[in-house]
Amino acid sequence: MAMQDFTLPDLGEGLPEAELVQWLVAVGDTVTLNQTIAEVETAKAVVELPSPYAGTITALHAEAGDVVAVGSVLISFDLGGTDAASPAPAAQTQASAPELAASAPAEAAKSEPNLVGYGATPQGAGRPQRRARVAGSAAAASDTAVLEAAPHDAIQFADVVERPVERPRSTPPVRQLAKQLGIDLALVEASGASSVITRADVEAYATRVGATATAPAAAEPVETFEMPMPAAAGERTTRTPIRGVRRMTADAMVRSAFTAPHVTTFLTVDVTATSELIASLKGDRDLQEHRIGIMAVAAKAVCLALGRHPGLNSKWDDEAGEIVEHHYVNLGIAAATGRGLVVPNIRDAQELTLAELADAIRGLAETARAGKTSPADMMGGTFSITNVGVFGVDAGTPIINPGEAGILALGAVRRQPWEHRGEIALRDVMTLALSFDHRLVDGEQGSRFLVDVAGILREPGRAMLLR
Repeated sequence: MAMQDFTLPDLGEGLPEAELVQWLVAVGDTVTLNQTIAEVETAKAVVELPSPYAGTITALHAEAGDVVAVGSVLISFDLGGTDAASPAPAAQTQASAPELAASAPAEAAKSEPNLVGYGATPQGAGRPQRRARVAGSAAAASDTAVLEAAPHDAIQFADVVERPVERPRSTPPVRQLAKQLGIDLALVEASGASSVITRADVEAYATRVGATATAPAAAEPVETFEMPMPAAAGERTTRTPIRGVRRMTADAMVRSAFTAPHVTTFLTVDVTATSELIASLKGDRDLQEHRIGIMAVAAKAVCLALGRHPGLNSKWDDEAGEIVEHHYVNLGIAAATGRGLVVPNIRDAQELTLAELADAIRGLAETARAGKTSPADMMGGTFSITNVGVFGVDAGTPIINPGEAGILALGAVRRQPWEHRGEIALRDVMTLALSFDHRLVDGEQGSRFLVDVAGILREPGRAMLLR
């Protein structure tokens, strides 16, 4: 019996601790290499923790809700009758026992797991051997299990040349969709240059093979965030620990409010033409699936307006004593979640079409609501949008996301009397609120930017005149 402890690694964020959200395994379970064993929450995001070993769980050293320090033992494994390494190469079998014992500490140091999410360092110099072939469908299942157990190792076949097998790269919502459709992601080809399998790739594959989605089991958790417990009878207060995303959001907002001098300006605009455009796009068979809404149109308007007013797409670098002007738009989309506010961003949003922006916004929102937004998705934003209108709010004074020059808040679209072509008519009206960093943007620049965005929402055809 070979026992192995696994300590909580640095999740690539330089943070000293993480909260255990939930275990996805129990003592006695047999797990494969890179199988998700737990979800942990840092001050930035919820992260799926893959198993660095294949074996049986012998002990869980923390409970859901515990805050675990990086380097603390998290879980223990029984790796079976041998250690994690395969039999040593022939050249090494001639070494004496003392020589092997002396090399063991060095080899153990090299075999420390490499996380998160992209596989563990292979254990030892050898490679996992293919299991003995059995008859019928059990053989295929056995072969599949071997492949899945060691996605980052080279698989040794008796009569076949060795070849590396890598774990398919995708996001948690995409993996969930594939699970519901009964699709093995290893069979799906990524269409993009990034080699990341998207929802569209899975759906396209499902169409080809005729797969249909099945509802998730009732016992499967839909949300992973922890809600405050109801107050017991007689208690007048409820106390909830401040940690995770909630603490990160609070720290960022306080830092922004007391670092960047905020100015907020408002403009109420008739968006009837945009409402009519959205209605017509919903009736277009080729565009129905993209579900284009006011947020997507506003995002497109912002990208166009930022090209004319680069001050709103810049950064104040205090350490370097410089103003950094970005020639691209990483558009932040503020999303309210059970854990607090997160602002993932759409990379190079200025390059996307209206339909692509709608897809990207919906994807970010779904990932955020599932608590799966990665830290990388929340870094590098240049300008943000928040839609307070979905809560029935007309306007607000949004706080700038740290490191950015401005944020635009969209109010609720309301049908109300409005002057139109010299008469009073019922029109769709909404209020825009722009907060900007007065160190980077003067009142004139901020106002002109807001007028440009409003102009596109008032007359979407104006977008054809901007560049």
